[in-house]
Amino acid sequence: MAQTKTGKAIDFNLLKRVLTFTRPYKKVLYLSMFFSILLSFLSPLRPLLINYAVDNYIISPDPIQLKFICMVLLGILFLEAIVQFLYIYLATWLGQHVIQDMRAKVYKHILKLKMTYFDNTPIGSLVTRTVSDIETISDIFSQGLFVIIGELLKLIVVISMMFYTDWRLALMSMVAIPILLIATAWFKKNIKAAFQDVRKEVSNINTFVQEHIVGMNLVQIFNREDSEFKKFEQINKKHLTAHLKSVFYYSVFFPVVEILSALSIGLIIWYGGEAIISGKSVTLGELIAFILYIHMMFRPIRQLADRFNVLQMGIVGSERVFKVLDTEEFISDNGITEKETIAGDVEYKNVKFAYKDENWVLKGLSFKIEKGKNLALVGTTGAGKTSIINILNRFYEIQEGEIFIDGVEIRDFKLSNLRQHIAVVQQEVHLFSSSIMENIILFDENIKEESVINAAKEIGIHNFIMSLPGGYNYVVGERGVTLSTGQRQLISFLRVYLRNPKILILDEATSSIDSYTENILQASLQKISEGRTTIIIAHRLSTIVNSDKILLIENGTVLEQGSHTELMEINGKYKEMYTTQFSIKD
Repeated sequence: MAQTKTGKAIDFNLLKRVLTFTRPYKKVLYLSMFFSILLSFLSPLRPLLINYAVDNYIISPDPIQLKFICMVLLGILFLEAIVQFLYIYLATWLGQHVIQDMRAKVYKHILKLKMTYFDNTPIGSLVTRTVSDIETISDIFSQGLFVIIGELLKLIVVISMMFYTDWRLALMSMVAIPILLIATAWFKKNIKAAFQDVRKEVSNINTFVQEHIVGMNLVQIFNREDSEFKKFEQINKKHLTAHLKSVFYYSVFFPVVEILSALSIGLIIWYGGEAIISGKSVTLGELIAFILYIHMMFRPIRQLADRFNVLQMGIVGSERVFKVLDTEEFISDNGITEKETIAGDVEYKNVKFAYKDENWVLKGLSFKIEKGKNLALVGTTGAGKTSIINILNRFYEIQEGEIFIDGVEIRDFKLSNLRQHIAVVQQEVHLFSSSIMENIILFDENIKEESVINAAKEIGIHNFIMSLPGGYNYVVGERGVTLSTGQRQLISFLRVYLRNPKILILDEATSSIDSYTENILQASLQKISEGRTTIIIAHRLSTIVNSDKILLIENGTVLEQGSHTELMEINGKYKEMYTTQFSIKD
């Protein structure tokens, strides 16, 4: 993974990677560079013409030729304006297209990352990478790289013309340059570190705001508004400090450049004026031209430092973006088996699984589910129930053992094909800020509205949806906050049922639902389960008494298994849990 070093001026490896995104737009890239180079030659022509006009048509009056020179100068100004417009437009166009492609690549990359990456990476950090960090990369083209190339060329052209005009005045103009080079080196070194701090604090503040807005109900429930605001103030202060640090370096550097520029002009006026008075070979036109040349010489140097910082900001942003792109935390997709349909036989053989290192969640787990059967997983919190289903559709990879569907090891399936046959109704349902219909079909154009309505009627939730303002067009809030927990689960249930999976997983899907809503789901379960292998995770044991098989999971292993009747007869832990729940209920 490419890493920039704080003391390094520009990481050319990172810059090279950014430039690879310009390949589809080579013509625009070359045109931008051409106009940038052309600008560097047009501007220095003006002092040269002014020098010639003063010495030849003002000192020795020639109104006609003077008028002609003025027209030429005016033409150069118009040409310069047109070229500058074309350069700015094309460079910005290129930058925006590059970050559009880069943002699409980053988002597509994020979609493929496995769940452990999202478990360990703050959401706000990823938002910063895909939005603001990428945005800084566009400035590499519009305000950074091409400007630096153009200004460097302009500096070379200006210095060359100065020596061509008068080498003595040119040397006098260079007296302050060593000091300027030292100041520039100091500025570049420190501003790089400052910009890295700025991007870091931007990420931190985005992460904090994202997490706490999502969890605002928790903050208010526990009356923690004041303490959370104090935390925000600390993060906000670090953000301010990072920015002020960069402002400090600007505040020191630019006045130094202005003082050195004024010093050079003063030396030229003193030396050139003395030479004119004493009748040496310096002309008034040359003196005026050199004053303009000095402005043109220091302006690129000042611009270079400023544009270098823009480039650095883009490089720092690209480093953070490429860290995401270089993350190879993928679920391997090397399987070749694709089945249009499956029967639904599921078998776990000596499965061992840990989220981290060898802190085993599942410890040599083995069991079998026959096609079309109903399996219930019960046990205390942390026993490993949710992990069992998370590894079935390969959200996480097992470390040891094998899992088979219809006799085929799940890693031999093509990943998309495997997940096509498995559907999950989760306890915490996520809905997008969109209409009910769009949340059901998930923007799948192959699913027609008529199919959705028919499916809703089949499982008995059509009337509930139609009772909402706008029915299927009702727009739920972010994460579905305008619906109750039970209503969100009904929507999730419908979008799963609509896809007709052969393996259906209900992850405590009825744990937060009121009795009326639960009755709707329970009434639909018998029909939905027909021809499907159904796995139910439940805390309410009353909901799974009719399951074909029940597994009691404890510490990642199967402690007890059998039907409800069989487990009640053995006087084990299941019976104890069931008796306890019903005694509490009574």
